[in-house]
Amino acid sequence: MDKIKILFADDHSVVRSGLRALFQSSQEFVIAGEAADGEQAIRLVEIHAPDVVLLDITMPKVNGIEATRIIKQRSPDTKVLILTIHEEDEYIYEIIRAGANGYVLKNAEKREIFAAVKTVAAGENFFSSTVSKLIIDGFIKRAQEEQAAQEKRKDVLTARETEILRYIAQGLSGPEIAKKLYLSISTINTHRNNMMHKLNIHDTAGLVRYALQIALLG
Repeated sequence: MDKIKILFADDHSVVRSGLRALFQSSQEFVIAGEAADGEQAIRLVEIHAPDVVLLDITMPKVNGIEATRIIKQRSPDTKVLILTIHEEDEYIYEIIRAGANGYVLKNAEKREIFAAVKTVAAGENFFSSTVSKLIIDGFIKRAQEEQAAQEKRKDVLTARETEILRYIAQGLSGPEIAKKLYLSISTINTHRNNMMHKLNIHDTAGLVRYALQIALLG
């Protein structure tokens, strides 16, 4: 079995020494290099083409988030594993958007760090249990906020507008809706325009999508 070629970057020499000792203790890994800042990490990745690069977030010259973006652009086959003390959601979401393959906290046990490196080297993502919980909690929170926003927007519509929106979503034309509700076509168009303005929607297709989102067809 081929050894996993790793490179790590941290601006603290004590941390780098610890990582060096950690990975030298296992026959499964080979250290391709180590860097003291993000800029050096980017350069060494291009030179050594490691399987996995371990990055801290807060580093001089180029931070771990920007370094991740650059490494993934220039060396797409290299997997990026974040190894940091930061567990705030903003860091996690930023680093995921940057293209990182995993996120582990520095207080993780040796076996978890090894498992993380092997997992991302195999092409899968790895997030420590604490980080996974933050991601899930954040997803649930955003989903709830989006639902609340949709409900708030729904409440903005009058009963008549909601009725017309339902017919629009069912595929009825303006004249057909006017006939059903005994209203003029101009009145239907006025209601349609009012709904678009209230909901910041610019076409009929957008109204249909919105109706489906808030289950007006149910």
